[in-house]
Amino acid sequence: MANFRAMPTERRKPDVHLNLNVRGMKPSATVAINERSDAMRREGREVFKLGLGQSPFPVPQPVIEELRVNAFQKDYLPVKGLLALREAVSDYHRRTQGVQSTAEDVLIGPGSKELMFLLQLVYYGDILIPTPAWVSYAPQAHIIGRHIVWLPTRAEDNFRLTADQLRGHCEADPARPRILILNYPGNPTGVTYAQPELEALAAVASEFRVIVLSDEIYGELNFEGAHTSIARFYPEGTIVSTGLSKWCGAGGWRLGAFTFPRSLNWLLQAMAAVGSETYTSTSAPIQFAAVRAFRGGTEIEHYLASARRVLKALGTWSAAKLRAAGATVPEPQGAFYLFPDFSGLREALRARKIRNSAAMCEQLLKDTGVATLPGSEFGRGPEELSARLAYVDFDGAQALSAADETPREQPLGEEFLRNHMRNVTTAIDRVCAWFTPKPA
Repeated sequence: MANFRAMPTERRKPDVHLNLNVRGMKPSATVAINERSDAMRREGREVFKLGLGQSPFPVPQPVIEELRVNAFQKDYLPVKGLLALREAVSDYHRRTQGVQSTAEDVLIGPGSKELMFLLQLVYYGDILIPTPAWVSYAPQAHIIGRHIVWLPTRAEDNFRLTADQLRGHCEADPARPRILILNYPGNPTGVTYAQPELEALAAVASEFRVIVLSDEIYGELNFEGAHTSIARFYPEGTIVSTGLSKWCGAGGWRLGAFTFPRSLNWLLQAMAAVGSETYTSTSAPIQFAAVRAFRGGTEIEHYLASARRVLKALGTWSAAKLRAAGATVPEPQGAFYLFPDFSGLREALRARKIRNSAAMCEQLLKDTGVATLPGSEFGRGPEELSARLAYVDFDGAQALSAADETPREQPLGEEFLRNHMRNVTTAIDRVCAWFTPKPA
């Protein structure tokens, strides 16, 4: 009988049977920085967690109550998802965007992240990723073996993909199958698209038959409550992705939803077939609770309005502070991220032996306790001295309560932020001080 016990470390040979697309991969950067931050805190070190983009806000109370009353639900649900939930998701898109769909066009999964992976698995085509981009889009494509095309955006365009840029890429091979991943409000930049920009992108995507995966997980966190889906302008080729993790504060619940146009039903069916052989179905109690989340209502609308108000005040203040310290920062319009570029301070950083974004963020963590992620993890060149800051290290329940006690017409000023989001304001202060040149 073969003995598969591991050899002593010094004699062990590389496992040549490991999938070459996986071999050498590191854990997700966002997961890794969160686990590292937690480990440092357990060691008694002061750490400000601006690395992982996890909503600071509690799950809305009506959704929690729905989970409580459905805790007994134990049966496997259909692989495509609970019918009532698929109806609620479909109605949500009709109600908020005027996008027509039915329950048959919706697929529920254990997180939108898993659904994105399945989409790339079943659809054979290039993956177009505007950068900077969320850290897991490209690794998923790499695992599957898809061809990744980076579409670097520019600070002058507020890191938004332009229609001319998309056209320039597609014209080189017009018939090539492609999926464009469009995420807005964006992780890591916090910027979004105006309606004319979406209309222009939709026209190019339609002309070249590009499938658009519109990752709208932060849509409800548009600071003005005015998110617009590209599916309104390209309904026949857009898959809309959403879930509970960001706007509903339920990242750990792991529930995502894809809404397909009827013309792409074959993709939905293929993904469901693979889902039936992998995760089988999404957690039953959470699906029942999610019905309440997507149905909305007065209480949830109030929750969202308060969350947007808090995030807008904190993001705007933080961006202004970082600009005063010498960074270039796009004005945040949604979500809870900032993407400052400190390349203007390159000479001062080089004098401290810092030449790339990874070294910059590592030294920043060591010197200040502020955990961030380098721009190189988001598809930017390592020489660009950019970083992503997730301004979420505060007690969201307490901040919402305090905001509700402050009249709507009254701005949430610096005093409010320092009183109720102390970890974030202290972290921003430390980052700014670290980058500010010291007098000779």
